[in-house]
Parts: sequence; C-alpha cells; structure tokens
Amino acid sequence: MGHHIVLQAGDWANLFVYYLTLSLLSVGGAIATAPDMHRYLIDKHGLLTDLQFNNSIAIAQSAPGPNVLFVALLGWNIGMNAAPAGSHLGWLLGSLGVAICMVGILLPSCTLTFVATRWAQQHRERRAVRAFKQGMAPLVVGLLCSTGWVLASAQGGPLSTWPLWCVTAVTAVLVWRTRVHLLWLLIAGAALGASGML
Repeated sequence: MGHHIVLQAGDWANLFVYYLTLSLLSVGGAIATAPDMHRYLIDKHGLLTDLQFNNSIAIAQSAPGPNVLFVALLGWNIGMNAAPAGSHLGWLLGSLGVAICMVGILLPSCTLTFVATRWAQQHRERRAVRAFKQGMAPLVVGLLCSTGWVLASAQGGPLSTWPLWCVTAVTAVLVWRTRVHLLWLLIAGAALGASGML
C-alpha cells in the first residue's frame, strides 16, 4: 500500500548522496543503519510508509542472501511511489531506485572494507588493530538493538508489542548460549507470527 510522491532529478541525487554517506556508518551491516533510514525516508521526506519500510526489511531478511537486500527493496518502493498512477514507468523508476540505493550503500563501504582489510591483515599484530576489533562488538550490538526498537515501535510501541520483545530476548539467549541452527529459530518465529501470537 504505497503513496504517490514526486521526485525531481535533484531528489534522486540527494537520495544517492544520503546512501553514500550512510554507507560509511554501516558498521555491523546495513541493517544497523535502519533507524536512520527510517528517519530520513519516512519522517523527514515521506518517501515511504511505515508498512513499506517494515515489509522491505522483513522480506529481505527472510530471503536467502546478504541482509543489505532490504536497501534494494526500499529503493524499489521509492521508485514505485514516484511513478504516476496508472503509468508504465513503475518498473523503470523502481529499477532506478534500486540502482541508486544499492550503489550508494555499497560503493563507499566496499571500497573502505577492501582497503582497511588489506591494511589490517598486514598489521594484525598491532595492539591498536586488536583493540579496534574488540571495541566494535558493543557498537554493533547497540546499533542492532536500535533497529529492533524502530521496527517494534512502528507496530504500536514497546508496551503493546511485549510478546515480540519476549521472543526477541529468548532468541538472543538461544543464539548466544546454544548451538541451535538459526533456520530453526526463523521457522519458529514464522510459526508464531502466522499463528497470530506476535
């Protein structure tokens, strides 16, 4: 369920620049930057609806492949929203949205990762390199928690979604303390969602 928006060439360029800058903040993967994407795409510019945003993440996370695929779906929905009603431009603008968002989010981070990984591999015994690696873990966990907060808040806030938070906490403990395969946890989560418990 989309809504119509009007995007000029400058708006597409701004979207590309936004994803270029966001790419360098995507420590822990693109999913960790979802709260800022929500702020920019929905709260600030109204390019998407909450439902489109949440569905893009849910579909991409449940599909095989890298978790960055949700950015492609966000771009697709932006392009579809920009197409005039009843127009055949939807596919073209959707593809443009995918290309702009994916190239923007991947180009800087892939380039930086390539260069930094080569340098870190050559200097892996340095204390600063080891400290940096250990210091990134809490940052990544915090960013992922903020993503979960944004997704749950869009469904009515933390108090109304307490079953979702309970399942999230149990799943986190199971991943941390056991060797249960993630596929089984995904199946269990899908079953709970399909049954209406979440």
